[in-house]
Amino acid sequence: MIKDVQIEILYCGVCHSDLHTARNEWHNTIYPVVPGHEIVGRVTQVGGEVTTFQPGDLAGVGCLVDSCGTCPDCREGLEQYCPTFTLTYNSPDPQTGTMTYGGYSSRIVVDERFVLRVSDTLHLPAVAPLLCAGITTYSPLRQWQVGPGQKVGVVGLGGLGHMGVKLAHAMGAHVVMFTTSPGKTADAHRLGADEVVISKNPDEMKRHLASFDFILNTVAAPHNLDVYLELLKRDGTMCLVGAPEDPHPAPNVFNLIFKRRRLAGSLIGGIRETQEMLDFCAEHGIVSDIEIIPIQKINEAYERMLRSDVKYRFVIDMASLKAGTAGNG
Repeated sequence: MIKDVQIEILYCGVCHSDLHTARNEWHNTIYPVVPGHEIVGRVTQVGGEVTTFQPGDLAGVGCLVDSCGTCPDCREGLEQYCPTFTLTYNSPDPQTGTMTYGGYSSRIVVDERFVLRVSDTLHLPAVAPLLCAGITTYSPLRQWQVGPGQKVGVVGLGGLGHMGVKLAHAMGAHVVMFTTSPGKTADAHRLGADEVVISKNPDEMKRHLASFDFILNTVAAPHNLDVYLELLKRDGTMCLVGAPEDPHPAPNVFNLIFKRRRLAGSLIGGIRETQEMLDFCAEHGIVSDIEIIPIQKINEAYERMLRSDVKYRFVIDMASLKAGTAGNG
């Protein structure tokens, strides 16, 4: 196609969504499936009408590869809310009538509108998770205008949470990390947290009642939301970005109405905002904390993810494909 960009995939991050999809835990997988939506690589070919990329450029692809382009969401640069967006994998492709295949592969072809510029100043493998974990946390922090003078909480120190801490710190907020694991305290401070609260300790939680402007909740398992809603100031917001298999217990409505608190959600980010996030990370030297693996260890990586045995994202080195066979055109 004349607007297409072909990318040789160098690295692909491993998202928890990949595990859910590969195991059909969301009951929507169409096999065969090729996961992967945290893609960085190098442009190898471009269509005749492509104007923003040329062969040799570094490029990235995130969670989306198409949208209608005409709905109000698309016109505002919020393609992630388009009612007919196309996901990078396991999604019907309106152009071909087949399913899309993702980044656990040697190459990918994507419309120019959904290809992102990647800085050569950052450690390239560690850039890959920014295409999902980075934008998933950056978008709500920007939406609720996190910055200097604000007290911001981040719930959960995992693939999303560690990015939330780094980004909120870079935006100038006073960052408080909430974790159930005392052993993560030192790491949270290393990542940029000003304070660490062990959420299982009622006394520690009580000291922060009604004091937060914003809380980013990254936990992807059902849990009690009220213990965090009580920590918000009047007009404070808690935003959920984790997607649990089963719903959270319903919060106590009085925790919302008596302080005009808000419980919100956020889904990745649009292409314009994702590029903004990549540029912000390049300016501030922010990348994900990663462990690089060969493609042959992906099943082991999934098992380790279930045990939270990674700090904090796996990234596949696609050079390892030369030891086997794979492809995606």
